[in-house]
Amino acid sequence: MGREHWKKIWVGSAGNMVEWFDWFVYASFATYFAGAFFPEGNDTAKLMNTAGIFAVGFFMRPVGGWLLGRVGDRKGRKAALTLTVTLMSASALLIAVAPTYAVAGYGGAAVLLVARLLQGLSVGGEYAASATYLTEASAPKHRGFASSFQYVSMTAGQILGLGLQIVLQRTMSAEALHSWGWRVPFIVGALGAAVVFYLRRTMLETEVYEESADAGVASADKGTVKALWAHKREAFLVIALTMGGTVAYYTYTTYLTKYLSNSAGLPKQTATLVSFCALIVFACLQPLAGRLSDRIGRRPLLITFAVGSTLLTVPIMTMLQHAGSFWPALGLSLLALAVVTGYTSINACVKAELFPTGIRALGVALPYAIANALFGGTAEYVALWFKDAGVESGYYWYVAGCAAVSLVVYLTMRETRDIDLGRVGRTAPGEPAAAAAPVPSGKAAVDSAS
Repeated sequence: MGREHWKKIWVGSAGNMVEWFDWFVYASFATYFAGAFFPEGNDTAKLMNTAGIFAVGFFMRPVGGWLLGRVGDRKGRKAALTLTVTLMSASALLIAVAPTYAVAGYGGAAVLLVARLLQGLSVGGEYAASATYLTEASAPKHRGFASSFQYVSMTAGQILGLGLQIVLQRTMSAEALHSWGWRVPFIVGALGAAVVFYLRRTMLETEVYEESADAGVASADKGTVKALWAHKREAFLVIALTMGGTVAYYTYTTYLTKYLSNSAGLPKQTATLVSFCALIVFACLQPLAGRLSDRIGRRPLLITFAVGSTLLTVPIMTMLQHAGSFWPALGLSLLALAVVTGYTSINACVKAELFPTGIRALGVALPYAIANALFGGTAEYVALWFKDAGVESGYYWYVAGCAAVSLVVYLTMRETRDIDLGRVGRTAPGEPAAAAAPVPSGKAAVDSAS
């Protein structure tokens, strides 16, 4: 990969890192600020309230996916990426200055809710814009490797959030953290977003987008639901192949620290350190798996993830609950994240490879955001609901079941590694329409998307 490709990957990833730092900081610091916005009561109930607001952010992601996906297809990937980081900066600042329950009653929770709605809008567009940008900006034979940096940057954002949490835990008292210390990461996030805003204003547009005048979608229809509906089979395919991956990912990342603390009984500091160390290794695995997919294809990695997650989720989660100390918890967490890597490392490029350039950002954004709203955003709340009902093991089976559904999709979908991004959705003179792109069509596509 040339210097120009690396520059595009760096700028796209830096913004993604800040976006997800802010997104995940909410989850990782929830145990500290849950009591600030809700009256005294059961600790699990307060966490369920903050998790519910966390989930609301996911339900705004389809709206953000639609709005910002449209911007990305009509105005360019650069325009969409700049807008997403602006929204994220505003939301982080709102949380940083939100009044507590003691000061404004439920007014503070209302500010928290508005901030999460803005975050949902932002991240709903960020995923697709960055996935599309990283996929299009890379050399054709390195798309899997390049797009894997999306989850490297996402994980780096969470690592920075957890790292800051560890520093604050070791330099501040528990009382200070619960009182005002939890605001620090949101201030940091707002400042980081301002820096990335400057970087993204100077970023280069992708050549694939600039040359997309005839790429299968009429100019007036770019980024529209009408154009997406013409590729509805691929859209349903994105929803189905996302289902298992997003539930597993949020289980072993955003929810892991709470699970180790509340269910496994580890001290908060130990639980945070386990997540921090596991995520560093997880980030390093992404480019390796992405590069492997460039050699052997996307489907083998997706199938490996789905089989592993279906069979291993219940025993891993059960053993984690009884881990008891740092090293067993870390080992089991690493095993789980190694399995999830089969999905996270390549899901961005797989989705982007399904759509024509003129509808690619919206095609990835809207169905992915819908899947996340239904499964990823509710994962933590569902887990806490099972715990509150006294049947926590039911959540383990829920995660395994979602992976099993996605396994069926992976087994029936076609390979996308070798397609020409500029030719998806259009037919060269003299070619039959079916040769335009190696994605399922007709009944086969319906079957693979169901």
